[in-house]
Amino acid sequence: MNQVSPMRAAKATELLTIDDVRAAAARIDGAVVKTPMLRSQTLSQISGADIWLKFENHQFTAAYKERGALNALLQLTDEQRARGVIAASAGNHSQGLSYHGRRLGVPVTIVMPSTTPSVKVMQTESVGGNVTLHGETFDEAYAHARELEAERSLTFVHPFDDPKVAAGQGTVALEMLAEKDDFDCLVVPIGGGGLMSGMATVAKALKPDIEMIGVQAELYPSMYSAVTGDERPCGGDTLAEGIAVKAPGQFTRKIIAELVDEVLLVKEGSLENAVSLLLQIEKTVVEGAGAAGLAAVMANPERFADKTVGLVLCGGNIDTRLLANVLLRDLARSGRLARLRITLQDRPGALYKVMHEFDAHNVNIIEIYHQRIFTTLPAKGLITEIECEARDSEQIDRLVEALEAKGYIVELAELE
Repeated sequence: MNQVSPMRAAKATELLTIDDVRAAAARIDGAVVKTPMLRSQTLSQISGADIWLKFENHQFTAAYKERGALNALLQLTDEQRARGVIAASAGNHSQGLSYHGRRLGVPVTIVMPSTTPSVKVMQTESVGGNVTLHGETFDEAYAHARELEAERSLTFVHPFDDPKVAAGQGTVALEMLAEKDDFDCLVVPIGGGGLMSGMATVAKALKPDIEMIGVQAELYPSMYSAVTGDERPCGGDTLAEGIAVKAPGQFTRKIIAELVDEVLLVKEGSLENAVSLLLQIEKTVVEGAGAAGLAAVMANPERFADKTVGLVLCGGNIDTRLLANVLLRDLARSGRLARLRITLQDRPGALYKVMHEFDAHNVNIIEIYHQRIFTTLPAKGLITEIECEARDSEQIDRLVEALEAKGYIVELAELE
């Protein structure tokens, strides 16, 4: 784990102050949810740390982004309000800005890549945003948004690289530390860095010895690279698309370089496990980015052992089909779901005999796929793939051992 570089480009206190965040808190008071913060007894037991969760997925648009968007909207001039604002976003920023823009009577235009899933377009439109689709990538959508900003004299509201937005996001830390002031560390997801910039500004002002730990998906280590000098490639399909940012903010990286103690990277499997744990244990739906903090704690138990840790569940907008896949993959990793590939002879009763072994070991069969044609086996051979459910991996192991003892060739599908 690499520590953040000691090189400082500017003093963070010159860019954003706790008074800026306190002013933001006063502006947005009553218009955003003061979300609950609760101790997780079970997560504390299994992680070895004292885990406290800030449920920002309980905001109306299911993400903390409302805070910064509203703080920026409330500081517009009358002329800016009348003309409207614009942003490039396919995520939570678009919904937060659109929702509060409609509530305040400010026209909001959101530019999204044409490849954006229709559900995200519909969600943004449903809370008041005027969506324009342009380009194949976020960079193309962003460039078009800046063009429209100039053409229509709109005000651009950046999703993270803006002091007003970061000040709004910092109100999360104000609420957490007002309720509990003895945290050893706060573990915060980082994409562009707006949330961490605001929270670190507050936390270090109120409690200078607190550790601020950032978390990024291993596939998108942009802020990690920026503040450590350890350049790593960005790209790939990550569950944490909310923090999948290739170029972090210029403003935010200066604050993070000075105030953040460490940035950890988490693998996709850890993110999936964290999403699953939060649903199973806390009965709360969290998107990949929102689960990144827990993923980091679970992946680095020695780093957080016996510490009092505050985690921000920063968003809950996850596609239901994707969530279902994550849960099923987690069951497979735990050994409760398995797929066995069994080679048989093509003769009457062959499959029945295999089924008898499943019954004898009390393993439930979910699905069977029988293949005779497209195999490399002789004409009298066949392959059957059986998806099944068990209590645990040991029960599956006993079934496989019994099948192999009877002469069957068995392959067990593995997940990374």
